[in-house]
Amino acid sequence: MSNQSAKHITEMLKQLVSIPSPSGYTEDCIRFCQNYFQSKGVHTSITNKGALIATIEGENRTQHRLLTAHVDTLGAMVKEVKSDGSLKLSMIGGFRWNSVEGEYCEIHTATGATYSGTILMHQTSVHVYKNGGDAKRDQENMEVRIDAEVTNAQDVKDLGIQVGDFVSFDPRFQKTDNGFIKSRHLDDKASVAILLELVANVKEQKLSIPYTTHFYISNNEEIGYGGNASIPAETVEYVAVDMGAIGDGQTTTEYVASICAKDATGPYHYGLRQHLVQLAEKEEIDYEIDIYPYYGSDASAAIKAGADVKHALIGPGIDASHAFERTHQKSLDHTYRLLLAYIQSDLI
Repeated sequence: MSNQSAKHITEMLKQLVSIPSPSGYTEDCIRFCQNYFQSKGVHTSITNKGALIATIEGENRTQHRLLTAHVDTLGAMVKEVKSDGSLKLSMIGGFRWNSVEGEYCEIHTATGATYSGTILMHQTSVHVYKNGGDAKRDQENMEVRIDAEVTNAQDVKDLGIQVGDFVSFDPRFQKTDNGFIKSRHLDDKASVAILLELVANVKEQKLSIPYTTHFYISNNEEIGYGGNASIPAETVEYVAVDMGAIGDGQTTTEYVASICAKDATGPYHYGLRQHLVQLAEKEEIDYEIDIYPYYGSDASAAIKAGADVKHALIGPGIDASHAFERTHQKSLDHTYRLLLAYIQSDLI
C-alpha cells in the first residue's frame, strides 16, 4: 500500500469513528459512506434494513463477488430515567460493563438534540461509598451522569431525554507516531475505511476487475443480522471484512491480515480460504490463519439465512476487541493489499 493510501485509510477511519452509529442508529454513517461512494462515481442503493450496497461492474456480469464490512458499533439505549436525574442503560451489542466505566458518551434524543454525559458506577465516590469498589459492574449499578442541570426525573424529561434514546460512546481516536491506532469502534470501522479506499483506488486508477463486485456496508452486524439479506442473486463468493480477534491461544496480531478458518458458527469455505492464503503468499502479504472461538460475522449470518455462496472472513487484527481497541497501520496495509489482490483474481 502506498503511503498515500495508508494516510487516506487512517484519515477516513478517524472520520468514521467520530460519527455515532450504535446498531439501530446508523443512518448518518451510512449516508456518509453513500456520499463517498457517489463522489467516486459508484452506483449505490439502500436496502429496506438500511444497509448500503455499492457496485462496480466487472468484465463478467453474471458471476458476482460481495465484500462486506459493518458501520454499526456497540452502544446503549436509555432504559430508565432515574429519580435522581441519572440514566439507567440497556446494552446494544456484546460488551462488558467494566469496559465502558468512566467513558464519555452522548445521548441522542428523538427531537434531534444531543447531550453529553459520563458512564459511571452509582457508587463511584470513595468519600461516600466505602465498599463501592466491590459493587458489581452491571446494568443495575452503572448509570449516565448527564452534563446538564438535572436533579430529578422530570428535569431530564424536560430536556427531551426519554426511554429508547440511543447512547453512543466517545471513540477517543488517537494515532501514535509509530503507527498504532487506538480508538473505540475499530470493529468494524477499520474495515469500512479499507473498503472505501479500495473502491476509490479502483475508480481513480481505472482498474479493470474480472467480476462485478458489490461492497455491502451493513448496519446490524453487532446484533446478529447485518449482511444476511439483499444479497444479489448472482453472488458466488462472499467475503466478510471484519476484525481479527487477538488473545491467548490466537495467532492473529496487530500487524497482519487475519484469515479466519472457523468461528463459533463453524468453518468457513475451505477453498476460498486457501485462495486468500495463496494470494497473500504470492503478494508477500503478512497474514495468520486463526480460529475465533466466540465470534460470528455477516458472512456466517448470510449462510445461516440460506445464502448459496462460498464464504470467507478476513480483517485487520484488533487488540482488546469490544473494549479499548487498538490496531496498527501494518495490519490495515496487509488487509488492504490482500483485498486488492482478491478482487483482481479469478473465482475459485
